[in-house]
Amino acid sequence: MGRGRAPRREARGNDAPEDYPGAGNGTEVSFAITSGENGSDIATNLFDSGVTASFESVYAMLVADTTLTFQPGTYTLQQEMSATSAVSALQDSANRVTDKLVIPEGTAVADVYSLISSATEIPEADVQAAAADVASFGLPAEATSLEGWLFPATYELDPGLDAHGYLQLLVDTMKQRLVDAGVAPADQQHVIVFASLIQREAGLADDYPKVARVFQNRLDDGMLLQSDATVAYGTGNTHRVTTTDEERGDESNPYNTYQHLGLPVGPISNPGDLAINAAIAPADGTWLYFVTTNLDTGETTFSTTLAEHEAAVKVWQAWMREHPEYQ
Repeated sequence: MGRGRAPRREARGNDAPEDYPGAGNGTEVSFAITSGENGSDIATNLFDSGVTASFESVYAMLVADTTLTFQPGTYTLQQEMSATSAVSALQDSANRVTDKLVIPEGTAVADVYSLISSATEIPEADVQAAAADVASFGLPAEATSLEGWLFPATYELDPGLDAHGYLQLLVDTMKQRLVDAGVAPADQQHVIVFASLIQREAGLADDYPKVARVFQNRLDDGMLLQSDATVAYGTGNTHRVTTTDEERGDESNPYNTYQHLGLPVGPISNPGDLAINAAIAPADGTWLYFVTTNLDTGETTFSTTLAEHEAAVKVWQAWMREHPEYQ
């Protein structure tokens, strides 16, 4: 169950992929590249961020020119850039943000460490070592890592901070956000875990409270959550939420909510305010299922009965047949 997120390709037959004509519309976008991301990841993220018109417009360039490389960091781009303009901008160090640390919503800890390192030039090994001392950050006893506790936002770089200092800044910001949202200390870890799930599974902003309601209803009814995002996280794949039958059937994965009741054993991303607020106040509804029926627009159908859900799944399957490039 979930979005079934996949690379956003445009179906255009033998025509060239959809592309914007110019160098942007003037609206700036902070675009992050983290260590380990490949060309497909970057092409997908450019489209998802509203920078490019399609996945294929960028991916085709990267396939055609394998010498193109990308350095981790945050770059200032614009909405509605041509694929050529976007790729060129990412090759230009002048577009790299050097005075700020930008953490996108839903970023997993490993990628946060990479972003901190690339922004501050602190060795990533030092960031990882500082993060390993979980007890030094004043988190609830249930927190076994910093996952979920590093608030995604834009931070001014401070030369007086070391690796631990930057991590503490992100943790303290998350703590304050939870206080501002009215979350009691005893409930903070639960909210973080729940919000991290919503952050990875919800697509459109209006759907966050609805996704929260689906999962809360399933928890209340003693149903398995059946979240692909948790399964993927448990396999070490933090850049996708799609899974295979074999992965969903793996009981040894402690994050596998197809096999284990309740919320996952820990957070699966670092959630933002939207997800936190949805976890605290889910929408009113009787839904038990949701499926994204149009991967281009993010349109999602919420259902109360299995029959309704199966009908929605058929709509999704029909859409997928019409868009084989998503397979």
